[in-house]
Amino acid sequence: MKLLDGRKVSEEIRSKIKHNVLKLIEKGVKPCLGIILVGNRSDSETYVRMKKNVCSELNINTKLVNLSDKESEFSIINEIEEMNIDIEINGILIQLPLPDHINTSKVLSHISFQKDVEGFHYDNVSNLTLGNTDKIIPPCTPKGCIDLLDYYDIPIEGKNVTVIGKSSVVGLPLSLLFLHREATVTICHIKTKNLIEMTKNADILVVACGKENLIDSRHVKKGVVIIDVGINIILDETKKRGFRIVGDVNFEDVKDKCSYITPVPGGVGPMTITTLLKNLVSLASNY
Repeated sequence: MKLLDGRKVSEEIRSKIKHNVLKLIEKGVKPCLGIILVGNRSDSETYVRMKKNVCSELNINTKLVNLSDKESEFSIINEIEEMNIDIEINGILIQLPLPDHINTSKVLSHISFQKDVEGFHYDNVSNLTLGNTDKIIPPCTPKGCIDLLDYYDIPIEGKNVTVIGKSSVVGLPLSLLFLHREATVTICHIKTKNLIEMTKNADILVVACGKENLIDSRHVKKGVVIIDVGINIILDETKKRGFRIVGDVNFEDVKDKCSYITPVPGGVGPMTITTLLKNLVSLASNY
């Protein structure tokens, strides 16, 4: 079993991003990420802080707007529109999840196509669906997964790929990226019956549903490649922070059957942030 080390791969990619940022700065363009954080969820605040820190390391500016979780959709959309016309901002990030009273799709739809750093805009989704992948800003987590496989020279074409999770953020767009790379894709979700039958034949198994220990050795065949996108917080008094982070896969149970597997944390997470910043630099280059 070998680890798909997202931290290592991200460091190499980020060194290239930093070089490209310096070239843009020489041309008078300083990339800037606009961030809107709604509420005070500790996990969201942590993710925003991580993104700001990486931006700082790569000479990328950030503009953060922090709104109350009582804010209306109108207020959030107004902030987006302000960022849309701000010539210093190249990409806009809305930290998810938003409060329950907010229509997330409606809010995200107001981000300008020219500043759609996460690949959520209808034009990006349409081009991804149609296979025009050279014309899109790719969704961050799905593209990070593909880049991780490519870095380790893991073939995709002709492989049986099972994706557990059909969200518009990860499962669905990732399935499309695999299809466009000529894989045979099976999508599973909460209504899927006999899950083991769907996963047992997978050459590449992606799990992205937010349920710890959903997948164990019974679900996989020998030599499988596993990408664990899940992030779950488990109370653990033996840890200094009082908790530990695990994925959707029972790592200890499956590790002897895998050829490759992502650790959690340190697998997909760093790749998501890195892809976000690659997208930002791409948008800034079109300025």
